[in-house]
Amino acid sequence: MRRRTGQSTVEFALIYGGVLLPLTLLILLSAELLWVWHSVVEFTRDGAQYAATHCWQSGAENVLNYMRSRVPPMIDREQFQSGPAEIVVEYYARDPVTGALSEFRCEGGECSTACVPDVVTVRVRNYEFRRLTGLLGLPPIPLPDFRMTLPMESAGCVAGEQEVSCTP
Repeated sequence: MRRRTGQSTVEFALIYGGVLLPLTLLILLSAELLWVWHSVVEFTRDGAQYAATHCWQSGAENVLNYMRSRVPPMIDREQFQSGPAEIVVEYYARDPVTGALSEFRCEGGECSTACVPDVVTVRVRNYEFRRLTGLLGLPPIPLPDFRMTLPMESAGCVAGEQEVSCTP
């Protein structure tokens, strides 16, 4: 009977290096990607809710400042604050006859009851997941645009007893 010393160790090393380690890294990569996906969806939803309940501004600076200051604690956070990920806020007016949406414009000034759009859309685009891809020698994973559209609710205006006050 011949003794096979070290055979099982070599077999384990081959299986571990060829199957178990890549599978473990793939599970970690997938879990982080799903976590980021969920965070960006919630981030977009929160920004749209803020935009629907606050005053319209032509440059949407109030919504952009709100979103940039409230990026969830996640991987690649800096991409949303000052990096390549873009936050786009678009306001629309609904045509009363056809129901079609068109870009909202208001000549009556900003943050007033005279300037209230019908719908707001908040999008997050150009985000690339880069966390573990660099360690694995993979290119960044581009994620699709995240978009949330909501009807305007209060537009930041509250009716008081004597007057209407609007806050951005």
